Amino acid sequence: MTSTLEHDPRVAEQEAGLRGLIGGYRRRLAQGDIGQLPVIVGLIAIGTIFQIASHGAFLSSFNLVNLTLQMAAGGTISVGLVLVLLLGEIDLSAGSVSGVCAALMASLSVHAGLSGPVAIGLALVGGIAIGVLHGSWYTRFGIPSFIVTLSGLIAWQGGTLLVLGRTGSINLRDPLIVGLAGTFFRGPIAYGIAIAFVLYVALGPLISVRRRAAAGLSTPSSLAIVLRAGAITALVLVVVSILDTDRGVSAGMLFLVGAVLIMDFVLTRMRFGRMIYAIGGNAEAARRAGIPVQRVRVIVYALASLFAGWGGVLGASRLLAVNQSVGQGDVLLNAIAAAVIGGTSLFGGRGSVWAALLGIMVIQSISNGMDLLSLDSSIKFMITGAVLLATVTIDAALRGDRRGGATPAK
Repeated sequence: MTSTLEHDPRVAEQEAGLRGLIGGYRRRLAQGDIGQLPVIVGLIAIGTIFQIASHGAFLSSFNLVNLTLQMAAGGTISVGLVLVLLLGEIDLSAGSVSGVCAALMASLSVHAGLSGPVAIGLALVGGIAIGVLHGSWYTRFGIPSFIVTLSGLIAWQGGTLLVLGRTGSINLRDPLIVGLAGTFFRGPIAYGIAIAFVLYVALGPLISVRRRAAAGLSTPSSLAIVLRAGAITALVLVVVSILDTDRGVSAGMLFLVGAVLIMDFVLTRMRFGRMIYAIGGNAEAARRAGIPVQRVRVIVYALASLFAGWGGVLGASRLLAVNQSVGQGDVLLNAIAAAVIGGTSLFGGRGSVWAALLGIMVIQSISNGMDLLSLDSSIKFMITGAVLLATVTIDAALRGDRRGGATPAK
């Protein structure tokens, strides 16, 4: 008699090599589990279109280094927003919080004469306090997070103006603050950083497979893991080699990637991360399971404001100044759009912190490419909005398909 395990598609995928791997991906696509494939395809399309339209300027080493500098601040803010979205909530104050933290850092450094590390540290503490306030107000009074953070958006804009004072602008002079975005790594150091990144990305899935195998659970195809690791290794080394021909790998980009790696470890390897996903999937079920839902929400909002503040610091370091427009304009739009475009569901419980990195690459690539073509800002906003709407529509459609597929036929 044939064993039931032989008909298990997960086991078949492990045993059938490349054929099983392809079949596994086809089943995932049929079930609406497309992961971050559309983002990768979109990046390839964006790069190809702008490379041709700009006559080779888009993928030049000079422009790619500029692109990494442009990604750092918005991507860091987006990391915090991914955590909030995983809860099924929203934070509309992230842009304003980044602005007020940048203003606080600049004022403490220039006006109060504090050292760079102290000024940055106090500004980030202020960001955490703001997040705790938002999260506590939301959980204590039951006011929708949309309203609480919308109020914060308005209030912290005023806080930025208050901190900056009558001049409305502060030029940064501290070497450490200026060096956050203005430092570059080349040669062996750059390649060493790239290898460390690749090791984390490659070893993580291998450790996960060993744990699942030890627990008697199904494991993904080893061929898929090897191919994925090989593709990432090749891509990272090629990018670093291109950047190394110009100024090198920027410190701002390293801070962004570091934030992604830290939060990826938290979400995938720690109990706190599993609680975030559980609450986003079903808050009431999580509460009944003994998860401290309200406490987790407050901590997530504190982390979101921390990353928003750090993003504001990185943005100020890149511009060498803080003025009244810091944290305004399209900062919030781009950060939210990056999280959603990268694959984080607005409905909560589904997504990855890698969405912040991939999403900001899409957003900034579009913005950078249109700048190279000298297109108006109006076109940039409309295209970004269209991409965001299309992404959310796809997410909602796939979510509906999965629900429909789970409904028994009558």
